Amino acid sequence: MKVFGSSGTRGVVGEEFTPEFVSRVAAAAATTWEADRVALGRDTRTSGRTFADAAAAGITAAGVDVERLGVVPTPSLVRYCEVERVPGVMITASHNPPEFNGVKLVGDEGIELPVHRLEAIEERLLAEGTTTVTWDRMGASRHIDDANDDYVAEMLATVDRDAIAAANLTVALDPGHGAGALTSPEFLRELGCDVVTVNAQPDGHFPGRDPEPVETNLGDLQRLVRAADADVGIAHDGDADRAVFIDETGAYVEGDASLAALAARDLGEGDTTVAAVNVSQRLVDVCEAAGANLELTPIGSTNIITRIKELWQEDESVPVAGEGNGGVFFPEYRLVRDGAFIAAKFLELLAERGETVSDVVAPYEDYTNVRENLVYESDAELNAMLEAAAAYAEEADADPDTKDGYRLDYGDAWVLVRPSGTEPKVRVYAESADPERAAALAAEVREALEAAKRGVEA
Repeated sequence: MKVFGSSGTRGVVGEEFTPEFVSRVAAAAATTWEADRVALGRDTRTSGRTFADAAAAGITAAGVDVERLGVVPTPSLVRYCEVERVPGVMITASHNPPEFNGVKLVGDEGIELPVHRLEAIEERLLAEGTTTVTWDRMGASRHIDDANDDYVAEMLATVDRDAIAAANLTVALDPGHGAGALTSPEFLRELGCDVVTVNAQPDGHFPGRDPEPVETNLGDLQRLVRAADADVGIAHDGDADRAVFIDETGAYVEGDASLAALAARDLGEGDTTVAAVNVSQRLVDVCEAAGANLELTPIGSTNIITRIKELWQEDESVPVAGEGNGGVFFPEYRLVRDGAFIAAKFLELLAERGETVSDVVAPYEDYTNVRENLVYESDAELNAMLEAAAAYAEEADADPDTKDGYRLDYGDAWVLVRPSGTEPKVRVYAESADPERAAALAAEVREALEAAKRGVEA
């Protein structure tokens, strides 16, 4: 696909991402869906209102009514789409920096669109045919004010509220100024937790930290956990579809470790879980211990969703799935990554075990992950780096998995090279039980790619 990547389409505002482009995407989606109405939400980005207006214009100009939910987490929009049986458009760039914005598309069954449906919309978009109806057939627009209230209420009715309340947990929360600031504080307090917050004011400038909940951005939350003597810290990204954790000492918990802990709780004999090609050995070990199957996909929620739906058609049980970036699916609840729901399931785990966060994730901390990002400025630089990755894989003493880039498994370690689906970067991942081995593998690949890039620049 040329327009849609591993999780919708995104770009820098005012460059490749413009109101005209968003209007065309929304119009193409509305026309392809052949729906009577479309739900529309956005995160807190300063450009969000402009792009929501553009999307609404494209939808109504295509003769379809639009229901504007305002600022909502992506899972709140997804829930609305499922309950109301309407497709949806979400204006968000998720974890990307403030200068980005993007579009996610949701079907009327309440699931982000799988690859084949995105391809149909992209085909219509690139055809550049007119989607504007006559003046008397244009759609109407109305505001929906209670989507977030209903979203929180449904989660409260689904998770084990009594067990969490009985654990008397103190939770430090960092919504990162994103859409989760409107829902997660209330939700966690309704679960009976004592909640303290940082970066909890909705603000599209993201003054406290960048939207991506990685360790380098979570210093405020780590300090808050220690200052408040909290049992756990929880961080979201810009549209609150991810949850990343800090343990009771203020230490960052690798997303692969929290995913493994949650999977170990829910996976049983004969179950299947789905993860991307950058899956950690932690999850592999959990599957082997549980007698569960592991399916790998290209990186990105769209690909994981597509595979889960295929497995459902084969009557496979998929109780948990996801990636090690804090994006965990609980498909039996809803096929969406939901930061608040992920947080609640982790709190259930703490309550059930009666243990600290560090104790719960201790069995899954044996591996070290290294991630490198190499920025490119032209297709020539990208192609040179990918050719270098192919050459490196061919010479390596390992069989490459080419579902998404090149994954090389050495037994004691693995390395993966792939282009980002959302940013102009080539990503290098490495993992090993030996930190020096992981760092050396990543450095060796990075040097090969950088040398190829320098060759283009010369």
